[in-house]
Amino acid sequence: MSEAVKETKAQRVERLKRELNPWEAHAEIERFAREGWDSVPPEWLGTYFRWWGIYTQGDGAGAIGGKGGEGKAVRHFMVRIRIPNGVIEASQLRTIADLAEWHGRGIADITVRQNFQLHWVTLEGLPDVFRALWLQGVTTMGSCGDVTRNVTGCPVAGLEADELIDASPLVLEATRMLNGNPAFYNLPRKFKVSISGCRAWCTYPEINDIGLTATRHPAGGEIGFTVRVGGGLSTDPHLGVPLDAFVPPGRALAVVRAIAEVFRESDVLRQNRERARLKFLFLQHGWTAARFLAAIEERLGSPLPPGVPEDPPDDAYRDHVGIHPQQAPGTCYVGVAVLRGRLGAQQLRVAADLADRYGTGALRTTSMQNLVIPNVPTARAGALVRELEAADFVLDASPFRRGTVACTGTEFCKLALTETKGFARGLVEALEQRLPGFEQHLRINVTGCPNSCGQHWIADLGLEGKKIKVDGALVDAYYFCVGGAVGRHQAVARPIGLRLPATAVAPAIERLLRSFLGARRPTENFRQFAARHTDDELRALLAGELVEAVARDVAAERPPHGVDG
Repeated sequence: MSEAVKETKAQRVERLKRELNPWEAHAEIERFAREGWDSVPPEWLGTYFRWWGIYTQGDGAGAIGGKGGEGKAVRHFMVRIRIPNGVIEASQLRTIADLAEWHGRGIADITVRQNFQLHWVTLEGLPDVFRALWLQGVTTMGSCGDVTRNVTGCPVAGLEADELIDASPLVLEATRMLNGNPAFYNLPRKFKVSISGCRAWCTYPEINDIGLTATRHPAGGEIGFTVRVGGGLSTDPHLGVPLDAFVPPGRALAVVRAIAEVFRESDVLRQNRERARLKFLFLQHGWTAARFLAAIEERLGSPLPPGVPEDPPDDAYRDHVGIHPQQAPGTCYVGVAVLRGRLGAQQLRVAADLADRYGTGALRTTSMQNLVIPNVPTARAGALVRELEAADFVLDASPFRRGTVACTGTEFCKLALTETKGFARGLVEALEQRLPGFEQHLRINVTGCPNSCGQHWIADLGLEGKKIKVDGALVDAYYFCVGGAVGRHQAVARPIGLRLPATAVAPAIERLLRSFLGARRPTENFRQFAARHTDDELRALLAGELVEAVARDVAAERPPHGVDG
């Protein structure tokens, strides 16, 4: 008698998805809340909950606390709230503040996909959280799982004085088309879409599965979109592939749907959970831009106009921080830096109150984990800024405070190796003290594991969480990746062979930046400085001496479940 063949992880997840569309089983969550933790089967804890924006929360130790690359779970959840295009109203933000206070121990995080994320939510509290959000027209549906994640867009769409087109209606229509639609509940893995008319490319089209970016046709002057496909980071960073197509606004949704169908029907991507993103059609299965465009046009039933040249931005931030004019004369928007994206319940309420008093009750979240209040009379912007700063919101932020992004980390994530939120705050404060006059644009992205939820591959300085032994004890450490960029000078950051304890990171960055300030060429920015130095040279500048390169030490087949954005 032959021995039964054990299911692979991919086979198990694919079977579970065939057996149940979790979007049709919300009543089960209600039942679990009534009957208690022991009523929840493993397939819900490990798979189905995610379709409703729910992750099991880690115990604070991260992956080091468990087996197989995943840490221990506690009986609390991380709950992600979907905010399409980053558009939120004061009443909705107050509800999130209340939920943070009642169910989340007083905090909420803005993610790199413009969402809000709560922590410490109990099983019994899930129905109350859902109902409170639904009454405000907000949902958690589809913010996790093998579905289309939050569709991102420029947070000041329709307002920005310099935008090419207001693409926010397309973002909302794409959300309605894909989220909750049973035709798209079972994709091979997560699917990320960005649609923006912003000249700053603030939604990072380069790292999305679909990046639609507005451009002006040089011949007739009409506005349409360029399209990129297959962007993504994790352990195999891949910048999106531009297709030779100009997408008129009226065809944008059809193009998005066609790409989603190509992804859905790619059975080859369902064989391995770690190789299931759209980018692997290019990385492993021989697809080209021409083949992908042909697959789209076959579904559209007609060709798209050929592509046109783009004008990628040269700015490091893309964050909409500061006071900026709007289209309506005499109005502006005010963007503030939110260090590591973390806000307390009272800060959320203050932001909502100020949006009501100084604006129209509207707020926006950004892909840099920041917050924007639009529709402010320009004459009142100064008074608003003073009140924001009194509540610990920073407008005139240092490059370190403005340019630092951090993932969830071991505080709540089972996959992380290092604590990131507190580390990021301490790093920023240390660099502000060590380099008080530093004014160059700089992105520092902190991620707690190789999965790159903190997007370290596109940072000037990318810090990837590790563990090392110091005096016989395991401590948090970070591996340095240098020179990442998107836009005009796009490049994946270079792993330079240096791994340091977390406590040594700030002094190392200070050494590097002092060397940059002392040796940079006229008008040279950090990206250009890094590009003309070898890995060995950068490693020596960071370490303060010549040191041997060390490997990144990526665990084989580490499961990149990802709790990003």
